[in-house]
Amino acid sequence: MENNKKPLILISNDDGVTAKGINELIKYLRPLGEIVVMAPDSARSGSGCALTVNYPVHYRLIRQEPSLRVYACTGTPADCIKLARNTVVERQPDLVIGGINHGDNSGTNVHYSGTMGIAIEGCLNGIPSIGFSLCDHAPDAEFRYCEKYITEITRMVLEKGLPDRVCLNVNFPNIDQIKGVKVCEQAVGRWEREWQPCPRHHDDRYFWLSGEFVNYEPGNNKTDNWALANGYVAVTPTLVDLTAYHFMEELNTRLSSDL
Repeated sequence: MENNKKPLILISNDDGVTAKGINELIKYLRPLGEIVVMAPDSARSGSGCALTVNYPVHYRLIRQEPSLRVYACTGTPADCIKLARNTVVERQPDLVIGGINHGDNSGTNVHYSGTMGIAIEGCLNGIPSIGFSLCDHAPDAEFRYCEKYITEITRMVLEKGLPDRVCLNVNFPNIDQIKGVKVCEQAVGRWEREWQPCPRHHDDRYFWLSGEFVNYEPGNNKTDNWALANGYVAVTPTLVDLTAYHFMEELNTRLSSDL
């Protein structure tokens, strides 16, 4: 009964349940509430909001301590949130968190990110949700400079909530002297040169996903890419409602006149 008085925080990631980032996140957030973790049993980077539909998904308990349960799951990050909500937790989580991701999820990466897929899944179910990412892909990345920001942002959302259909995309620069926090827009740009050849014997049609993000507004100091490049934590409020409201009236006029 004592745990029911604490906020319930549901955590997942897309780097796998053994990744350093998620285990650092668990350590940072344990003082703030009861923690339930369900994360993929291996890396699922780039899975976005993907769901497993062609075969069953399995989970197993791998760690249990006071106010902490950790499960490994064979599914995607979004699967993990759906499965935990429906089979593991006894009440609606107060907060859903993805991360800490090894690698940033700024700009258009938000659409591909399994970390943000977690936050979006939580948000779609009416739960305040956050994705945390660090601009460092290394397995042994240093996360300790993020700790105070993660703690305070999480505490703020627990206390004050978030608007309906809005989650937070939080990205950290890979530096030890963070200048502060900026609330940002998503950078406008796209990935180019996205495939790197890796030919096999007698077959040159093999490729590794690669690429370079090209920022179309490098001087725009309102974007997440600018904030990260200049030493700030980038916090982007992200809508899960994809309706282009600003275009509805014009589209209705076009359709009325053309059809």
